[in-house]
Amino acid sequence: MSVPPRAVQLNEANAFLKEHPEVQFVDLLIADMNGVVRGKRIERNSLHKVYEKGINLPASLFALDINGSTVESTGLGLDIGDADRICFPIANTLCNEPWQKRPTAQLLMTMHELDGKPFFADPREVLRQIVSKFDEMNLRICAAFELEFYLIDQENVNGRPQPPRSPLSGKRPISTQVYLIDDLDEYVDCLQDMLEAAKEQGIPADAIVKESAPAQFEVNLHHVEDAIKACDHALLLKRLIKNIAYDHEMDTTFMAKPYPGQAGNGLHVHISLLDKTTGKNIFTSDDPQENAALRHAIGGVLETMPASMAFLCPNVNSYRRFGAQFYVPNAPSWGLDNRTVAVRVPTGSADAVRIEHRVAGADANPYLMMSAILAGIHHGLTNKVEPGEPIEGNSYEQLEQSLPNNLRDALRELDDSEVLNKYISPDYIDIFVACKEAELQEFETTISDLEYNWYLHTV
Repeated sequence: MSVPPRAVQLNEANAFLKEHPEVQFVDLLIADMNGVVRGKRIERNSLHKVYEKGINLPASLFALDINGSTVESTGLGLDIGDADRICFPIANTLCNEPWQKRPTAQLLMTMHELDGKPFFADPREVLRQIVSKFDEMNLRICAAFELEFYLIDQENVNGRPQPPRSPLSGKRPISTQVYLIDDLDEYVDCLQDMLEAAKEQGIPADAIVKESAPAQFEVNLHHVEDAIKACDHALLLKRLIKNIAYDHEMDTTFMAKPYPGQAGNGLHVHISLLDKTTGKNIFTSDDPQENAALRHAIGGVLETMPASMAFLCPNVNSYRRFGAQFYVPNAPSWGLDNRTVAVRVPTGSADAVRIEHRVAGADANPYLMMSAILAGIHHGLTNKVEPGEPIEGNSYEQLEQSLPNNLRDALRELDDSEVLNKYISPDYIDIFVACKEAELQEFETTISDLEYNWYLHTV
């Protein structure tokens, strides 16, 4: 991926600063392995220098655990002297941050080697490598995310979240009430500000739906014909939601399972493939089962799903989300307009046929999640993998749980996968596994409150 010509980039900077003379600062953003946004804040008059020369950040930014500590076993820390790489702006991502009291803009960055080549450990670059394989097939990826989250109180109770008081009634919600419009009204100012801020930032969020737990909501993003841009939108939407909620004296969580006994937060994605020459969706069909490209794409996704789980569900908490009562599939399966399966094919107009992938949690890094799914689709298309018959009815009553149900098993599946190691650099997989194994080790050596309650005085 070549860096855009400096003249083009400078034109973008000049036009933005001219249009927004009020802007004082610019946040330079780059997402780490966990999808946590990191970077630097600069003054307005330094923006041209960023476009001309980039900024330096250490390569270890992509070897951070969930707490922001460098995992040295990745080899990206002290082993290389914690050396810098150079980060350049991503075109057309410069925009305002509507929530800031002091006028501030933001700009997405991506990391490169000092010679200008893309840095292999940037998750955005991991995805770009896979997207390029579809370019070779003359296919363009059309994608849209659905992101679930909880509004929570800024004050926890004994370290645990609680729903926020409604600005309208002053009460904390306790019921599920999926799709209830009145629950949207309880938080209408906050939710509407989210949609308006998304519009201002060019993020195509077109709807908010009340989900099936207290103060849980889903934002639907409109599809775009660019898989990487769709992931940019999902990443930036999470940051926007957090900041807008905070302005309304609330907090948010995208934790996969913040409450026992309540639904977790999912991250579904809809994908179709367009022929670059004709613009036609190659999944178009009156009978989806008769479309070979669709079947093979689904077949590849199902075959690689166990090995993809570490990217779809990357944290210890991710696996607490699974359960039939919460519509989270636990086996590779597909069906037509069936929300109990892992891969749903929505039925509607023939030219809108697409894949809806329903496994990932909202805690997933969208770039890595998309990488795993597209690797499966490409594998299925090129090897003509058949998916078997679609599931009709309740898949939970027909299929045993077979996907990894914990992070350690998921990491083993990823590490051992010949297919995913062909699509994603084995060096990157080694870094990812090392970071997650370090988190696992800390988790497994921490003594929980439950262990003290059970064992301190009973054994």
